[in-house]
Amino acid sequence: MIRLALAQLNSVVGDIDGNAERIRLCIEEARGHGADLVLFPELALTGYPPEDLLLRPSFIHAAERALAALARETRDITALVGVPLYDRDLANACAVLAHGQVVAVYRKRFLPNYGVFDEDRYFAPGRELVLLRAGETLIGPTVCEDIWQPGPPATDLALAGAHLIANISSSPFHVGKDREREAMLATRARDNACFVAFVNAVGGQDELVFDGHSLVLDDEGNVIARAPGFEEALLVVDIDPTAAVARRLRDVRRRALLRDRGELPAVEVVDLGPQRVRAARVEPVVAPLLSDLEQMRQALELGLRDYVEKNRFREIVVGVSGGIDSALTAALAVEALGSERVHCVTMPSRYSSEGTRTDARLLAGSLGTSFLELPIGEIAGAYETALAAPFAGHAPDLTEENIQARVRGMLLMALSNKFGWLVVTTGNKSELSVGYATLYGDMAGGFALLKDIYKTDVFRLSRHLNEQAGRELIPVSTIERPPSAELRDNQQDEDSLPPYSLLDRVLEEYVERDRSREDLVAAGFDAELVARVTRLVDLAEYKRRQAPPGVKLRPKAFGRDRRVPITNRWPG
Repeated sequence: MIRLALAQLNSVVGDIDGNAERIRLCIEEARGHGADLVLFPELALTGYPPEDLLLRPSFIHAAERALAALARETRDITALVGVPLYDRDLANACAVLAHGQVVAVYRKRFLPNYGVFDEDRYFAPGRELVLLRAGETLIGPTVCEDIWQPGPPATDLALAGAHLIANISSSPFHVGKDREREAMLATRARDNACFVAFVNAVGGQDELVFDGHSLVLDDEGNVIARAPGFEEALLVVDIDPTAAVARRLRDVRRRALLRDRGELPAVEVVDLGPQRVRAARVEPVVAPLLSDLEQMRQALELGLRDYVEKNRFREIVVGVSGGIDSALTAALAVEALGSERVHCVTMPSRYSSEGTRTDARLLAGSLGTSFLELPIGEIAGAYETALAAPFAGHAPDLTEENIQARVRGMLLMALSNKFGWLVVTTGNKSELSVGYATLYGDMAGGFALLKDIYKTDVFRLSRHLNEQAGRELIPVSTIERPPSAELRDNQQDEDSLPPYSLLDRVLEEYVERDRSREDLVAAGFDAELVARVTRLVDLAEYKRRQAPPGVKLRPKAFGRDRRVPITNRWPG
């Protein structure tokens, strides 16, 4: 029997000393639980992804020095630590710390270069296999993408005798990713007749959120232990992975695979010493999986909290209009940071209805935040007066609407400058997709919390927050009112856009699944609707390039995920 500890850690990119101290404390905690082996996430020592910090030799040397110091903490325990290591070229490595030193290094073989990943830019792929012998147990370390591949290195490790595949990961979140990973890991365990231990990072890093959900599975793909999502945890579990031997003896297909595979890559075998003898087993934790809406809520709150705190902001400001987007943003911010760190500011114009003005006040009272009202009528009027001569002979249009939005952006940024508050914008993915947003107006700010949330999900999530709270965090009148920017008389969003229930379906297919206009029409969407929506999406690319970062929640988000040229004549 071997006792594992999976350290689901929230590292800070670039804070090597701070991350090393977090790892040291986790090693100490794992030792207190009597663990033989403690696993840390991919690049836990530097934070993930460190991006172009990896091009600085001083950064790599600092990580190597910190790793050597950590190794001295492992005289009676083994630790697998993710770290960049340079030896003729840079590797995304799993360093094996034992007996007070670095006893082995496994270098990540598969370097993802899709979606949000860009590892080919920084790392060289590894080739060699490493097996760790702990008593009777053989453990094969791997790094993140290596376990997503259906063949080597997992199959090679199993053929070389590994009873347990240990995978250290920094696997970014999108809604449902926990279930996708779990299904994949169960397949790897069954196919290789191996136990699998998967440790994942947790926390927010710019637009990415890492959800944790670390796992241990047996050789038949059953979940033995599961850490909770969206929080740090040390998952401790006792397993006897040599139990997989009986299944291997019965499974003759593995022998055929070995014959077909031919000679395996070189395998370095490192002896970690005997396992401890224990009288009692640890009762494993199997945390429940969360609903999609609860995943959204927790990911948004974690992403905002870490962006604020890791960038050393104390407080934030949200412009609340009485509409549903700003209400949801403020409610999530209070859940993430506490009401004392959130400031709600309403900026009514002559077009603001009494209903939205009332709802803005009700929202701040419900959430317990400070509340400031700054009317914009006189300021917007001053702009119109200044522009009266050049605008003479031209009827009012979108220009005058955008002036109001830009006045609001200017006021929020002034509060930010004066008090150091981070401006959190309130636009959603539906609006950002089609350009229904004002540059230097409602897009002005430091973090766009709802950037990857479609409008239909804004409604669903708002109702979910109220249900979770057991009261009206967000006024029901806000949820039920038809959406409006209130920048002209009797304005509604559907004057300018298709109904959100229809718009969001088109956007999901065009933006996230890259389906062509012809594909969408063939799938049954109205041709005129498709042409209109896709044209708006394409025209708004220049706006999205200037939008602040926001939490990635879907398989393809604007930003690192989707890279479409601004200057572009492809018809879609």
